[in-house]
Amino acid sequence: MDGFSLNARQRRQLQQELRTTDEAAFGRRILAILEVDGGQPISRVAELFGVSRQSIYSWIERYESQHDPKALTDRERPGRPPLWTKEIGQSLQECLKRQPRSWGFQAVSWTVPLLQNWLAERTGLTFSETTIRQRLHSLGYTWKRPRYVLEPDPEREKKKADSPQNPPVVASHGVAV
Repeated sequence: MDGFSLNARQRRQLQQELRTTDEAAFGRRILAILEVDGGQPISRVAELFGVSRQSIYSWIERYESQHDPKALTDRERPGRPPLWTKEIGQSLQECLKRQPRSWGFQAVSWTVPLLQNWLAERTGLTFSETTIRQRLHSLGYTWKRPRYVLEPDPEREKKKADSPQNPPVVASHGVAV
């Protein structure tokens, strides 16, 4: 870009920001500006950072408009609004107070897929397993493997080595009978 150059103070300011940032995108933008200031052609810098030349021009314009490195930070983006609402969270808490059988499921404990089905039936919305796990975690729930409990073995006494029904075997000591 013709006519773009940083003075010593601006360069130091950008380098200081680069040392202290932990945001990769912000650091890339600073590095790109420093490369252009160092004499690299815009096309080479764009290729080096894997962006379009227009991106480099935009970053330079953003910096030049304020002469502040903070102008290069990511802007807020609206994004998609979350589907999860406070009411859905309360419904989930109510659901977890009862066993799945009371809701018509043939299961003795809740699983994430079961909760997915329950929420889909009640709200008409489908939530990912990750979302449900995060919400359960925020409610203080932890995941445990189900433990299968077997009926006690009625023959257990007979199987013990020192059982009265199982006398110990006496070894002979070389006595001829």
